[in-house]
Amino acid sequence: MRGGPVGLHCPLAGTPCQPHDSTYASLGGRLASRCRTLLGDASSSRRRPGDLSRRQSHGRLRFSARCELAPPPKIAVRGLSRRAASTGALVLDAVSLDVAAGQLFGLIGPSGSGKSTLLRAINRLWEPERGRIFVDGRDVTGMDVQQLRRRVGMVFQSPHLFPGTVADNVRYGPALQGIALGTEDLQSLLLRAGLDPSTAFLQRSALELSGGEAQRVSIARALANSPEVFLLDEPTSSLDPTATRKVEETMERLRRDEGLTVVVVSHSMPQIERVADVTALLSQGRVVEIGPPGELRDSDNPGVASFFTGELS
Repeated sequence: MRGGPVGLHCPLAGTPCQPHDSTYASLGGRLASRCRTLLGDASSSRRRPGDLSRRQSHGRLRFSARCELAPPPKIAVRGLSRRAASTGALVLDAVSLDVAAGQLFGLIGPSGSGKSTLLRAINRLWEPERGRIFVDGRDVTGMDVQQLRRRVGMVFQSPHLFPGTVADNVRYGPALQGIALGTEDLQSLLLRAGLDPSTAFLQRSALELSGGEAQRVSIARALANSPEVFLLDEPTSSLDPTATRKVEETMERLRRDEGLTVVVVSHSMPQIERVADVTALLSQGRVVEIGPPGELRDSDNPGVASFFTGELS
């Protein structure tokens, strides 16, 4: 496909048409030919495309195909592949998916399934060998990497705070742009991350914080760059249940109250069911199924069933 995505996807499955088969909808609003083949020509009935609902097979995916013409996604991944440098094994195998603006999107799957590799590609922590990634219709490889990373904030499994105070860490990103954050700015960022906004907390050593506090300071530090997209790579894997829930509440609040687009990688299906609007299940670098997390447990896809029984690798 040349240019940006045109916005045809299945909101139930959350998946676009495959980019290599030239079946994208025209801007005139027609269903792509492949979708007409799968679902029947919506123009021949009184139903709108969004009213169609059948169980269909779509390449490697099976989903409840309720298709509609939708606004262009905030993030679009098209045919993304990567091989391990040491073995040549496929880490990602032609992954395609859409993340809508303002959506909290979960990436779930066994260890080594490609979740974190996919997340890091959105932030250009590695350059795609095959496939493309779009943010607001722009190919990320054509964007200035620093500007991209300000728009697309990222929080890792370990906080990686710098030596110094909480305030030093939170003001770091804007300071690189010549912007000095005042005390009120810093306190506002702490509140948005669900932290104590007091001056005393701002002056605490970042290296003496609890795991949960440090992770939320990482969130505040990323928020200081005013991102539109937030990527979180297993942000609660080393936290206790109380700290985990506070981070989850922060993710939900950023999506609900501020309209941020949030993508979170997790090993925990209960966590994804608590926070995500849509979830992609990955295995061996491939998307097995995409849909609302509460519906994955009821899926008749054998790959999904294998994940819940612990047989999926």
